[in-house]
Amino acid sequence: MPIAQSVKKALSSSSMIRKMFEEGRVLKEKYGDANVFDFSLGNPDLEPPEAFHKTLLRLVTEDAAGSHRYMPNAGYQYVRDALARKVSREHGLALDGRHIIMSVGAAGALNVVLKAVLNPEDEVVVCKPYFMEYRAYAANHGGRLVEAAAGVNFNLNVDAIEASLSEKTAAVLINSPHNPTGRVYPAETLAALADVLLRHGKKTGRFPYLIADEPYRELTYDGVVTPPVLCVYPHSIVASSYSKSLSLPGERIGYIAVSPQNADVELLVDALIYATRVLGYVNAPALMQRCVAELTDLRVDIEVYARRRAAFKRVLDAAGLDYINPEGAFYIFCRVPGGDDTAFTGLLKERLILGVPGSSFGAPGWIRFAYCVSEDLINASANKWPGHSDT
Repeated sequence: MPIAQSVKKALSSSSMIRKMFEEGRVLKEKYGDANVFDFSLGNPDLEPPEAFHKTLLRLVTEDAAGSHRYMPNAGYQYVRDALARKVSREHGLALDGRHIIMSVGAAGALNVVLKAVLNPEDEVVVCKPYFMEYRAYAANHGGRLVEAAAGVNFNLNVDAIEASLSEKTAAVLINSPHNPTGRVYPAETLAALADVLLRHGKKTGRFPYLIADEPYRELTYDGVVTPPVLCVYPHSIVASSYSKSLSLPGERIGYIAVSPQNADVELLVDALIYATRVLGYVNAPALMQRCVAELTDLRVDIEVYARRRAAFKRVLDAAGLDYINPEGAFYIFCRVPGGDDTAFTGLLKERLILGVPGSSFGAPGWIRFAYCVSEDLINASANKWPGHSDT
């Protein structure tokens, strides 16, 4: 039997990140793990903090009556209350549990949000480069992704975003700290974007949502703090998770937070809860909800990632490669010598180094490396790079 044409088309151009990851698996079987330098996938190798393991064991052992039953689609109320206190501190305004919906990771959160706000043929504006799955997430719900040009050093290009807005614009989707560049968008840039969206809403009668994808919010360096979004623009929504901050990507636990300044906040929350149910998520994982409610102030040791970032920069400096200095997340975005990112990715693969070509993110001529791997592996790759003095 045939499959859907949209899926068939998507399969022919499936995620380059996953493709490189699978190629890495094959290379490791042939050459051994220690001899393959796989920087393709943002799959954190740090174990969750010890407090997570202790909390998990205690909750499993207690196994209170009803622990594994359904709860309200939005999640346990006390968990939503705990997350509201965390988000209130981060975003500089007072939320309560009504403004939080627990989700199946940040990806699940984004799909719930887009299901709740998109009409057929609505547009979602993103600034290049961007996480390529955003296109599929929009298409899942009848929407279309509209690409805006990047700004200087991959900052948000507010002028380009403004030029991309139309009466069909349902949302602008941003990601900070950013995948793939590691940029953290400055507060003044977010304020300028909010001004643009408010002007557009007043002109057209439709205020686009500002959706902030924030799974890397707590992974920043050199004193950089991720600026708040919810207090800047009343029609803002945050999608986040504990995949990176607690190293729990496989547990699929995240949340949606909406600005209480939105005049239609109750209707929006009802729509998000409905979308959670009918998309088949039903609710976020019960055990993980109970865990993170007790660990809202906990995160992995960011200094480990800081040391890895420094090691990767030393390797790239020695190889003579230019890159954007990462302010957050655990990616480093490099300019490709000669500009052909596909060819350069192939050259690196011959040397058993795996990265993801920037064209996969809408930025040809660049390549992304993930440094959520051991520092030993990063250092061991040093003399494998083209242009390295020892090569």
